[in-house]
Amino acid sequence: MISRRLFLMSAAAGAVLAGMPFRVWAGTTLDLGGGVRVDTLSDGHLELPFDFSFAGLPRDQLDPILQQAGVSGDMIQSPCNITLLRDGANTVLFDAGSGPDFMPTAGKVIEALAALDLTPEDVTHLLFTHGHPDHLWGVLDEFDEPLFPNAAHVMGRVEAEYWTDPATLGSIREDRQSFVAGASRRIEALGDALALIEDGDSPLPGVTARLTPGHTAGHMSFAIDAGGQQLLVVGDAIANSHVAFARPGWDSPSDEDPPLGAETRQALLAELADSGTPLIGFHLSDGGIGRAERDGDGFRFVPV
Repeated sequence: MISRRLFLMSAAAGAVLAGMPFRVWAGTTLDLGGGVRVDTLSDGHLELPFDFSFAGLPRDQLDPILQQAGVSGDMIQSPCNITLLRDGANTVLFDAGSGPDFMPTAGKVIEALAALDLTPEDVTHLLFTHGHPDHLWGVLDEFDEPLFPNAAHVMGRVEAEYWTDPATLGSIREDRQSFVAGASRRIEALGDALALIEDGDSPLPGVTARLTPGHTAGHMSFAIDAGGQQLLVVGDAIANSHVAFARPGWDSPSDEDPPLGAETRQALLAELADSGTPLIGFHLSDGGIGRAERDGDGFRFVPV
């Protein structure tokens, strides 16, 4: 069962009475059965230059897609949806969000957890799709200690090695070199507390890692199987709700390896559309949970 809900911070009622501003969190809940529940939590949103996502794409075909999606201007707003899985024994986050050091519009996951009466100490597992700032930088507190102290931290081996390889700094685009410094510092700070996994590994029962490379070298998606239902957390392998679906074969400038990213994206969307399996995307609209449907030569995102 899928339901739409509003999350209010616990202090919201008092804020209303006092006439003070407060934050309302919108999310989507998916009940997989067997006591397993998935929520999406807002970490805020990113403000990205147009060229970060769309440079070099054919404007005569791109503009109608963006216009239909209501996207315009030189800066693009991109929602950040963190997936929360609870099965009665485990409280699992997929990605840690941005933290305070990336963009002021993001890094809000702690507030979103509080809206569900959860704290960082309640999190038992933290699974990373990849090492970009909006997914990894929120893992440490202001003292460079793990923000989720009781969580098992898990990342794909290929991804961790990519960000800590000295050669990466010279191979990545200049405007992303800060990504390397930020990722390597956090991975090294976690040290032995970061467990490294391979494609096909199960970091906990009912969750299987799937290597979906291209956006980054070792990007992982995670298949959730519970209550006879399946769900795929795709991270940034499908990075938006419009162009990535309508033209999945286009190279995306937001991918570290655009041709490989396009290959992965096309295969994922075909699989999801043909199977009807729901997906959660970190930057997809309407809370991030939905389905992929075929639409002519491409696909469309159908949010729940």
